[in-house]
Amino acid sequence: MTLLLALGAAGLALLALSLLFDGILEGIFGGLFGGLLTGLFDGLLSLPVIAGFLSMLGFGGAIVQGTTGAGLAVALASGGLAGLVAAWLTWKFSRSLMQDRTDPTPRGDDLIGTTGSVVTAIPAGGYGEVLLRHAGHTVKYAAKSAAPVAQGAEIWVEATLSTSSVKVRPVERP
Repeated sequence: MTLLLALGAAGLALLALSLLFDGILEGIFGGLFGGLLTGLFDGLLSLPVIAGFLSMLGFGGAIVQGTTGAGLAVALASGGLAGLVAAWLTWKFSRSLMQDRTDPTPRGDDLIGTTGSVVTAIPAGGYGEVLLRHAGHTVKYAAKSAAPVAQGAEIWVEATLSTSSVKVRPVERP
């Protein structure tokens, strides 16, 4: 059982090291044979996958041996099966995270042309507060306007002054 627990602990240590060194095995093996292996394993040789396999091999085998009293061969076989399942799940999960597509990060210039409403009245040449809908979120910005704007008025963003302030003008409806 000591061997199995040591394998499980080694897997956990490898998992901790993978936070710093993940991708190193793909880099080493990807260049072998003139790059023929590049993309072949598609993340199967990543440190988290190997760590998941090794941990479940050790801890799963120790659980089987401790609860059933089976021999080392049976414990290694059952731990190996559990390790393969853990490695496959880790590989699938990491692939789904790596292939996740996100929207581009919003920039301040994306606010120009956005409409919103005044939360705190804006004095002429001074600052007030407005609520804007930006990247699917309602966000409060400090707002400056050349003309005074009353609370509750609809506004249009003319420019971004900083990461937290905008220049606005009231929306004029015919």
